[in-house]
Amino acid sequence: MKAITQENNRLGFVGIGYMGRPIARRLLESGFKLTAYDRDHRKSVELIQYGGNVAQSVSKLSASCDVVLSCLPNDEAVLDTYRGPDGVFANGRRGSLVIDLSTVSPETSQELSRLGSEHGIEVLDVTISGSTPAAERGLLTLFGGGNKECFDGAESIFRVIAQKYFYLGLSGSGATMKLVVNTLLGIGMQAIAEAVVLGERAGLDRNRLLNVLSQTAVVAPAHLGKLERAMKGDYRPQFPIRLMNKDFGLILELATNVGARMPAAGAAFEINARQSDEGAEQDFSAVILQMEKYAHLDGKVPEVE
Repeated sequence: MKAITQENNRLGFVGIGYMGRPIARRLLESGFKLTAYDRDHRKSVELIQYGGNVAQSVSKLSASCDVVLSCLPNDEAVLDTYRGPDGVFANGRRGSLVIDLSTVSPETSQELSRLGSEHGIEVLDVTISGSTPAAERGLLTLFGGGNKECFDGAESIFRVIAQKYFYLGLSGSGATMKLVVNTLLGIGMQAIAEAVVLGERAGLDRNRLLNVLSQTAVVAPAHLGKLERAMKGDYRPQFPIRLMNKDFGLILELATNVGARMPAAGAAFEINARQSDEGAEQDFSAVILQMEKYAHLDGKVPEVE
């Protein structure tokens, strides 16, 4: 396919949420013509100030765009957006391109690719690694699956929103790689939470403990900012715990399908789910709070039993 350019191609963007909003804004500010749609109309309207247009429906958006991007919360939302008489495939232009940025199961990505081909539309699953601050600065990492020529042709989009982008293979490969990466992200955060509680129970000052941990080689860059925010008691969502919870479900489902044993992921999922079930919209680093609750820590270091 021809390379996508700001001058010749109009983008559509479905899903103006935590990640979708900063990604769509960067595309607009880089010169792309972009039309947005979200079920919450107010979210789409926010992009008008950056030069964006607003569509009243998915069908109208897809009929007017050469490239449709989506960044949606789960498999059901993705399938509802693309399938059916009002969906992207039924109304999109033949020869157009879909880039789904959502974290979904590899099977859902493969289903999108199959349905797209029936309508003459190419589909890439290009999953995202990074939180909202990285999206705002264009420092995401992307994992792509689907047609290699289409992936290469979309490089002008990827350069705007990401620092690194990788082609992994056929349809579903990008979705699979995202689940591999988020396995480390989620288990790593659980390991940090347990380590913090161990230190607190043993009598270490919480903020000193977090500060020192943040300066060691064992803490991954993705977790570094979480420690700094935890020192301030700041668990506002950059990557919401409900989405990490959803991703753990996808990870364990994939593990079952391919016959991989993942005891650490199962244990981390349990703690993550309990904190998520408390209902507050928090960052996934709030598993620290859940582990502190288990240890009966309320800001004071208890006597060691």
